Amino acid sequence: MKKAQNKGLILVNLGSPDSYQVKDVRKYLRQFLMDENVIDVPYAVRKVIVEGFILPFRPAKSAEAYSTVWTPDGPPLKVITEQFKKNIEDKINMPVKVAMRYGNPSPADAVKELLNINPDLSDILIAPLYPHYAMSSFGTALDFTLESVKKLAPTASVHVLKPFFNEENYIKSLAASIAPYLEQSYDHLLFSYHGLPERHLKKTDPTGAHCMQSLTCCETPSQAWDTCYRHQVKTTTNLVAKALRLPPEKFSVSFQSRLGRDPWLQPFTDLKFKEMPSQGIKKLLVVCPAFVADCLETLEEISIRGKESFLESGGTNFTSIPCLNTSSAWITTFSDYINHYDDQYAHYWKTLSAPQHAKSVY
Repeated sequence: MKKAQNKGLILVNLGSPDSYQVKDVRKYLRQFLMDENVIDVPYAVRKVIVEGFILPFRPAKSAEAYSTVWTPDGPPLKVITEQFKKNIEDKINMPVKVAMRYGNPSPADAVKELLNINPDLSDILIAPLYPHYAMSSFGTALDFTLESVKKLAPTASVHVLKPFFNEENYIKSLAASIAPYLEQSYDHLLFSYHGLPERHLKKTDPTGAHCMQSLTCCETPSQAWDTCYRHQVKTTTNLVAKALRLPPEKFSVSFQSRLGRDPWLQPFTDLKFKEMPSQGIKKLLVVCPAFVADCLETLEEISIRGKESFLESGGTNFTSIPCLNTSSAWITTFSDYINHYDDQYAHYWKTLSAPQHAKSVY
């Protein structure tokens, strides 16, 4: 496909350490945990927490976890994201580069590569690879990338792919990736999403009076839904369940990867794994729609530790369903987002005209 050289796409994902050596994992965790969107407390307090209580102990444990999923080509998240980029390159009408919020390659690297192709770059499309909005994923990835764009390409117009948690073809792609696993005998399908502290939902609620204020807030229409992670993951789950014709008793939602002692979204995935066998759920399917590419949280936390916990608690069959990764349906769906960003998918994009590249565009 002929490329529009005055335009460019940046795919933004979370990132990975440069290796699973403890020193590299420590460097990565420091960048990650010192992000004010992840541990959202004053800098001095965050510094004490990270340097005094986390980094002396966690890097070695995380390095061991990374070593169990590391591929010959590198960390799985980075490898799969690069493979995804190669698969869409022939299907979209502009150059594409990859950036990571933490680690390498950085957003600045991606912008520089696009400028090397064409110094007169007029339009930059930023696609955070997160279906759902959270300040600690989509929000920080976008803000960090916008900073590089503003410094290096200040005259370019910026187009941002919004969270696509309820977009029809995304739902179809996700449902299609799950469907083959439903052909086997199973008792339950668990949708496990990355967890968040409850305070993050309250902090990103533009109304200041909706999220976490009632038991039905996720079902009560509000402007808060635009940035409400819990509402968005529930919506994804219900739309996929409807597409797959799943009865209510055959699926549920849980949240993984909690950190610290503050209240986090519940129920917790690790506790569900321990409880389900005693509830008669012996054959479990698990899917992780918060991620479009498999990573440490899906491959090690769920497929290794989660499986072990479930089986030790009395389960008999545990199947972890891969993320969308480079599935043909997802590649086609995403390519259409890019090629028609100013046409039928215009409402899934936010356009920022230079020099309006600023933080907190959501």
